[in-house]
Amino acid sequence: MPSYSPEGRESPATADPRRGLVGPFTGRQLAAALGTVLIVAAILVVATAPLASVPAPGIAPQPTQFAIGPVVEGLRVGDRAPELVILGADGTTAPLRDLAGAPVRLTDLRGHPVWISFWASWCPPCQAETPVLRETFAAYGPRGLALVAVSVQESTVDDVRAYAAKYGLDYTVAADLAGDVFRRYRVYGLPTQIFLDADGIIRAIVQGPVDTGIAAASLALVGLPPAGASSSGAPSGGPPTSQP
Repeated sequence: MPSYSPEGRESPATADPRRGLVGPFTGRQLAAALGTVLIVAAILVVATAPLASVPAPGIAPQPTQFAIGPVVEGLRVGDRAPELVILGADGTTAPLRDLAGAPVRLTDLRGHPVWISFWASWCPPCQAETPVLRETFAAYGPRGLALVAVSVQESTVDDVRAYAAKYGLDYTVAADLAGDVFRRYRVYGLPTQIFLDADGIIRAIVQGPVDTGIAAASLALVGLPPAGASSSGAPSGGPPTSQP
């Protein structure tokens, strides 16, 4: 039987050993319950985490195309590229103009391989690939490449002009504010790259941003192999992709 102190309280030396740290629970029971809570919490974190936030080990996330419209069947490799025109208020067409106000016509670029890049200054993957376009044009421009960057869904031409000035873009930049050229080419995401040979025929289409390898592979298809490579040599980098 338990012993009691003169005041009537149970003596600590003879307290019931079955009593726990918190109420009726023992330390072992509390530890088991805490472990169960932690395991459940970990499972919930894994189950609710977005897949994109858990890249495969050793693979850095890469920028992808930013869709701004429904997926549509666009131009195909082998098609002749449409002229770069915009619609006037009266329904007549006019040539797309660069940031200096000069007309940009594909007919004026015949005899040169042409890279048309649809992009926007507010588009993260477009921003990520800007150095690639700038450096590639610096390398291939003296060899005859014409690079036309068509900016779409911008608020003003001044926004495009400020971006081009900030990053020192020496290639042709034009603002397609109303999206006339964008729709004419049936583009649905930014950036989108279209590579034309010297006759204006589409030879490669890339949905999304390019790296230096993809740019080199695409330019080889329009008659501009990497410096030091033969026209039949296979440049490094992944092959360009075309629309279905």
